[in-house]
Amino acid sequence: MRNLTLGLALLAALAIPVTALTKPVQKKAAAPISDTLVLGNPKARVRMEEYASLSCTHCARFNNEVFPAFKAKYIDTGKVAYVLREFITPPEQVAVAGFLLARCVAPSKYYAVVDDMFSRQAKIYETRDLKGPLMEAGKAAGLSEAAVGACLQNQKALDALTTRVQASIDAGITSTPTFMFNGVKVKEGEMTLKELDAAYSAALKAKP
Repeated sequence: MRNLTLGLALLAALAIPVTALTKPVQKKAAAPISDTLVLGNPKARVRMEEYASLSCTHCARFNNEVFPAFKAKYIDTGKVAYVLREFITPPEQVAVAGFLLARCVAPSKYYAVVDDMFSRQAKIYETRDLKGPLMEAGKAAGLSEAAVGACLQNQKALDALTTRVQASIDAGITSTPTFMFNGVKVKEGEMTLKELDAAYSAALKAKP
């Protein structure tokens, strides 16, 4: 599987087997919105999907600098249903560990953990320390250090992540971030709030 080979650093620090993300999986279409974690009103007329990786610096910058304003304007007001589609980019261990942690908490806290990990990304790269920020993020979400460790070694969760990422690859996603509005690809790469405004308006005008 492309882009899903774990490095030795992850094996040593998190004890996740390298075979977990390299074994073949049955190809599936991208999961429908009802099977994903939705932020905002699930019945909103506009659905925005972002294919993102927790190790992607462009994704982190979008999350930290643009997404809060978009969320306040469209998601919190019930105009947009937002879905993050998990993808893995180098360094793979950062993305894999972060998504495993986010999936380990209650669904209502998933996006809070994702946001937390994006906010800690720069520190991770600066200090070359992944374990510390992971433990801090887990603690902020209400998990003990032992619980975080168990999350990172959950083979079932790792298999599920592998399947979700493979579905994105099968759907033709090759880079992050990639944005779709109501199933239509709008852009590969970061979007400004002005571009998001335009994409939202176009999605509203398009036929359902």
